[in-house]
Amino acid sequence: MSPLQSLDRNMPILVVDDLSAMRRIVKNCLRKLGFENIVEAENAQSAMQVLESGDFKFVISDWNLEVVKGNEFLNAARQHEKLKNVPFLIVAAEAHKQAAAQVVADESGVIVKPFTADLLQQKMEAILSK
Repeated sequence: MSPLQSLDRNMPILVVDDLSAMRRIVKNCLRKLGFENIVEAENAQSAMQVLESGDFKFVISDWNLEVVKGNEFLNAARQHEKLKNVPFLIVAAEAHKQAAAQVVADESGVIVKPFTADLLQQKMEAILSK
């Protein structure tokens, strides 16, 4: 059984992207995979507030966020006791893939735009199986 198959499809997932269209694409992919408890944030500051107030099990964040970049957001989350082990999947453009891959830790991963629901599932499974 894959890690996604054994997960509660109601686990809270946070999607962070400054572009509403990209948040919608990620949410649609997650819904295709059976996830429904999806919360959105449009920047790192609001994402941190949401994360601190909830019990999120997974975060999907854009690398190229406005103001606070994805790597700064990831580092800030890792400094927070409650959030340091929450799995992150960083969404990056091809041009930023290498930089993003150098920053992410074991409990994180990188996916390159554009992607499909199947690829999203593979990346989530790889992260959650660590």
